[in-house]
Amino acid sequence: MTKLKLPKTIKMVITDFDGVVTDNCVYVNEDFTMSRKLNFKDVMGFAILKRNGYEIAIISGEKNSAIETLAKKFQIEEIHQQIRIKIDVLKSILEKYNLTQEDYVYIGDDINDLECLNFAKYKITVPHAVEKVKKVKGIQITENQAGDGAFREVADCLTD
Repeated sequence: MTKLKLPKTIKMVITDFDGVVTDNCVYVNEDFTMSRKLNFKDVMGFAILKRNGYEIAIISGEKNSAIETLAKKFQIEEIHQQIRIKIDVLKSILEKYNLTQEDYVYIGDDINDLECLNFAKYKITVPHAVEKVKKVKGIQITENQAGDGAFREVADCLTD
């Protein structure tokens, strides 16, 4: 049973990727390519949100094929990679979809998410997030770790 509390007014989940959907680890292969591990509980969270009519946006500081795979599988249109200043992208998404502060939740775990987390009314992080993020006023913290059901926990909260 999740302890997260989100209103029924939420229409879009806007999330960081590494450290929220993944365990924040990068695996470097012998050919110097990088890969990430995804937990199927979190992948199912994307399916649950889409099936229930929620929009999803990913704003990531990095570029990786895992994001592109999920975008293709779940027809996620709002994919923004290699973004250093995320607040500008967040505001453009809100404008494009005509969303108010009541209409979305932002999920992030590190200092590059601070502006977005401070701006959002509904904000969530994960247990291993940096201390500055965990101290953001009004932030909720998932029970599950990043890459081990944290994203699914948000999806379940919205669809239960």
